[in-house]
Amino acid sequence: MTDRPSRRVIGLELAALVVALPVALLLDGYSDWNLGLLGTLLAMAVVSDLTAINTKVHKTLISSSFLAIVAGAVFLGPTPAALIAVIAILAGWVKDRYGRNHLLINLVTYAWFPLIAGTLFFETLAATTVSSSDPSFLLLVFGLFCVSLAIDFTLIAGYSCYEERSRFITKVQRGLIPLLPSELASALLAVGVAYAYVQIGLAAVALLAVLVVVFQHLVGALLVSQERGDELELRARQLAGFQVALLSALLRTLDLRDKMTARHSAAVARYSREIALQAGMSEAEQELAHTAGLLHDIGKFVLPDRILKSTDRRLTEDDWQEIRKHPYEGARIVSQIDGYAPISDIILAHHERLDGLGYPRGLRGEQIPMISRIIAIADVYDVMTARDSYREPVSSYEAIEELRRVSGTQLDGRFVEAFVEV
Repeated sequence: MTDRPSRRVIGLELAALVVALPVALLLDGYSDWNLGLLGTLLAMAVVSDLTAINTKVHKTLISSSFLAIVAGAVFLGPTPAALIAVIAILAGWVKDRYGRNHLLINLVTYAWFPLIAGTLFFETLAATTVSSSDPSFLLLVFGLFCVSLAIDFTLIAGYSCYEERSRFITKVQRGLIPLLPSELASALLAVGVAYAYVQIGLAAVALLAVLVVVFQHLVGALLVSQERGDELELRARQLAGFQVALLSALLRTLDLRDKMTARHSAAVARYSREIALQAGMSEAEQELAHTAGLLHDIGKFVLPDRILKSTDRRLTEDDWQEIRKHPYEGARIVSQIDGYAPISDIILAHHERLDGLGYPRGLRGEQIPMISRIIAIADVYDVMTARDSYREPVSSYEAIEELRRVSGTQLDGRFVEAFVEV
């Protein structure tokens, strides 16, 4: 929640608004009060602000009134352009009823930028003697649009930075840069309006005003659609992050219940990545092997302590039936996370055997996912050599001999030899 502006700031804004009136009168010498053009541009500005689209992410109002104000500064002068701007702001405020403090800074900004930019435009015309039929005139119109945009953004963003205690560069990155393509299109439209008015007259401006309002609607709808897509993507990432955090919590809980399972999972993950690397798999496949290795025994979370921590009693057949369910339970847990379906499949098959005598589905050979075959090797090796295993540990040499003995029946020989080379 931002602080309210101080009385000093409000006083300065009111003073700037009051001073704008005599300045506008002083600059009236530049004015051409063409009522037809004034009415067309004023209608365009008001309709644009009444139908403006507010973007939540960019915190910007998509309106074509800016283009109408610039056109007014070119052909009517700074004072009529400032009048158009102030009336358009008031019309937009009547519709949206936003805070009075924001109304005040908008009035100050839209009163002053047409006066400053319009005066610079006419002074440049006088200094260069460029006529409206000269191609350089259109370049000056483009320059007027850019100067007006710079003044407008600086005043609004500067006030917002003061109010929010934020950095101006952040406002540029988030509020201006994403809109530069559409602002460039608006600048070119302003040049088109100027050219059409010089060549054809008021009828062309009226037609272009309709087209510009349609363009405003399309740009606004595009940005809103993009924001909705970004919002859905953000929510999906947040949900996935929450689910991964939940998995991590399950692993930590399993670690507290059974230190052996936690250490074993870390070892299997490391071995699996090394085997995948040695076998020439891609970086993505190596990462998949590592993650699946970490999670391969998460299904043991559902096992009761009498089985999970059993060291001094012989397991019954019913106990083994429960243990054989852990690949299925692990796959079920992991499958709930978006994007983790491949890991779920790997976990489900990490106790399958090449000869079809494994569990839970009795898959054979190439039916078993490749990384599941890798994890099976890492799993068997660590169980045989670890000191905290449920069996007496053997040396690495003896474990490798056993891996080679069951190569081709229980384990995939290609990955056994890759592991041996590691």
